[in-house]
Amino acid sequence: MRRTARTPRTSRKKRSSLANRAIAASAALILGGGGLVAVNVYASAGEGPSGSPPTTRAQNTGRQMSTIDCPDAGNELPDVPEQARPEVDRELAAMDTQITDAYRQFADRKEQISQEPGLAENAVLGPLRNKRTASLDRIGIAIGRVGERPAGIESLAGCSLRADDSASGGPGGNPGSGTGDGGNGSDGGNGGNSDGGQDDGQGQDQGQNQGQGDDQGQGDNQGQGDNQGNGQDPGQGQGGQGGNGPEPSDFVDIQSVQPNVQRPRQRRGGSRGTFSTDCGRNENGKFNPDNVIVAPGVSNGAHHMHDYIGNQANDAFASDDDLANGATTCRNQGDRSTYYWPVLRLQNGQNEADANADGGGKDQNVGEIQTPSQVTLKFVGSPVGRVTAMPRFLRIITGDAKAFTNGDANANASWSCTGFENRQLKDKYPICPEGSQVVRTFAFQNCWDGQNTDSANHRTHVAFAQPNGRCPSGFRAVPQLVQRIVYDVPPGPGFAVDSFPEQLHKPITDHGDFINVFDQRLMKKMVRCINDGRRCR
Repeated sequence: MRRTARTPRTSRKKRSSLANRAIAASAALILGGGGLVAVNVYASAGEGPSGSPPTTRAQNTGRQMSTIDCPDAGNELPDVPEQARPEVDRELAAMDTQITDAYRQFADRKEQISQEPGLAENAVLGPLRNKRTASLDRIGIAIGRVGERPAGIESLAGCSLRADDSASGGPGGNPGSGTGDGGNGSDGGNGGNSDGGQDDGQGQDQGQNQGQGDDQGQGDNQGQGDNQGNGQDPGQGQGGQGGNGPEPSDFVDIQSVQPNVQRPRQRRGGSRGTFSTDCGRNENGKFNPDNVIVAPGVSNGAHHMHDYIGNQANDAFASDDDLANGATTCRNQGDRSTYYWPVLRLQNGQNEADANADGGGKDQNVGEIQTPSQVTLKFVGSPVGRVTAMPRFLRIITGDAKAFTNGDANANASWSCTGFENRQLKDKYPICPEGSQVVRTFAFQNCWDGQNTDSANHRTHVAFAQPNGRCPSGFRAVPQLVQRIVYDVPPGPGFAVDSFPEQLHKPITDHGDFINVFDQRLMKKMVRCINDGRRCR
């Protein structure tokens, strides 16, 4: 599933009245549907075999363990000698596969484990701990050959089962992302301005204020917190993706969210210009489940499918030379950068070509992949000073693909709807009104350490500006990439991003990846445009 071309899916599909009723019932449930019995309609939004009605199933009232929670060893290894990194990266990728395999064992025996708690340790957690211990030992040996072996890494071997707290009908999502680049903060909730909700990046708060907002308009549970009708809890049950999430409680009506985007103060000497690059919408259908930044040399290192635009040479085995010589979908051929993110799928009962492939159905990612209706890539400046050029092959990951189990320290998801982009969601998918489209926004880190194009944990060589707009000590401002990805999907729940299986397709796990492969001439033009306050392409 590397470079499979297919027909783009950007328009809304015509649904049967039965499928429409299923979606409507699900939306009504989430929005407090007046005593509806909670049922699972996600996996059956399409029709059954031979046009038979979709099945529904009453959801469980008991709180069950829903996934496996393991320490993220990669985040705990910020200092790995360069010579040891290839071996360490391979072992970290192997540990991801170990979790995926263990989750599959858990999911297949979930009911039995709920009846026999000791089975979890004997059949799932114990074998997983042993495999992780061996991998961590090999990581320690690899680092110890060329440096000091990290102390105490064996403590990262243990994993546990955990419940999906959001599935219990608790408070609504935390809208305090603040990373959306739409909304000028003064339009009374009518969203962005004339350029599709973008304000040239000056509406960004540089990725800060993640989760700092109040639960404005969402804390009333949207009718989900109470047992409705027959005492069913709509937050429980199988959810979409064939029982692998998302849950009804992972969605919220965007109209119930108060405006929450904070605009950084533009100061004298700030760089107000922008540079835009047009690299298409992945109309040619380039997908793979690799991640050359995190797991170079490892097929299916991501365990979920990525959309790719820009550089067409990107896969797990691509070298810098491969990227430098690769073809590009960017209109300006001086931009051979690679831009990629997890695909978004419609939960309509339709199988994709990857239904039995790695990154797809084998990794619990099912449904119809959606081609974005619009993708904009814009580089913006600093509100307090000039920017300097990014080094070629600089790698940046924004967000955390494991944020559901890791917590939100590195999360940078930002979900909204067209016309409402001054309201951003971090840990909820938006339910958009009729005529409005779903928007994902990624505001990447905008400060660089001046030395490294990557780091052992793929994070510490870049940073977000501080709340005052200045970079942390030892870092310098570089152009900030702001990605805006729009989808024309049916109103209501019934879509999700691809994820690692144990992350349950939570919206907070959304993330984006970027490798800078601009040629020197075009990078200089970008920096001049931004620093001179001009808008360039």
